[in-house]
This record gives sequence, structure tokens and C-alpha cells, in this order.
Amino acid sequence: MARTEEGRPLAELLGGLAGDISTLFRKEIQLAKAEASEKLSETMAGVVSLLIGTVLALGALGVLLTAVVSVLAAFFVSRNMDPTLANALAAAIVGVVVGVVAWIFASKGLNALKARNLNMNITAGSLSRDANIVKERL
Repeated sequence: MARTEEGRPLAELLGGLAGDISTLFRKEIQLAKAEASEKLSETMAGVVSLLIGTVLALGALGVLLTAVVSVLAAFFVSRNMDPTLANALAAAIVGVVVGVVAWIFASKGLNALKARNLNMNITAGSLSRDANIVKERL
């Protein structure tokens, strides 16, 4: 039977190595699951931010738009502007302002969903280190 310098059988060392590699990969899978769960949470936060931006945009359009347009149109009419033109100009101004606010929130949500934020860097680094260790042992 082949023995190493320490006097341990080669089969025993290879069995130990196989067990260590098996344990290592199980732990790596657990790490990958934990990191994927964390990335999913971050993604969901981005989705929530996107939804908040959308709801706020719709709420602003539905509740405040009419009142603000009316006040702004009344101001323009008081400055001797034609009422039809005053209403159109007021609606355009308010629409642009609300659109910019909605864009800011939607942009924030979309940035959180970009692929670079979903990379599993911790797991990839750990797997690379483990592969190097296994190569050194063999």
C-alpha cells in the first residue's frame, strides 16, 4: 500500500481530500443561496422604488393636477390671457413638472435593477479562492 512521507496511506489522504472538497462545495452552495437572497432583496427594493415613483406620478396627476392647472390658468387669465390658451399653457407646465418628478423616481428604481447590482461577487471570489486551494492540494 502506498504511503506518504507522514506515514499515512495515500487512499486515506485522497478520501479526506474528497470529503473536504464535498464539504467545501456544500458551503459554497449555501453562500450562493444567501447571496442570491440578498440580491433578490436589493432587486425588490428597486422594484418597490419604481412602483412608488409610478404611484406618486399617477396620484399627482389624478389629485393635484386639476387644482394646480386651474390655479395657474386663473393666474394667466388675470394677466389678460385668452382662457383657452391659459388652460393649455397651465396644463403643459404642470404636466412637465409632474413628469420630471416621476422620471426621477423611475430612474432611481431602474438604476437599482441594473445587472451590475445583481452580480454575486462574494460567491465568485470565494469559488475562485477555493479552486486555487484545491489546485494547490492536488
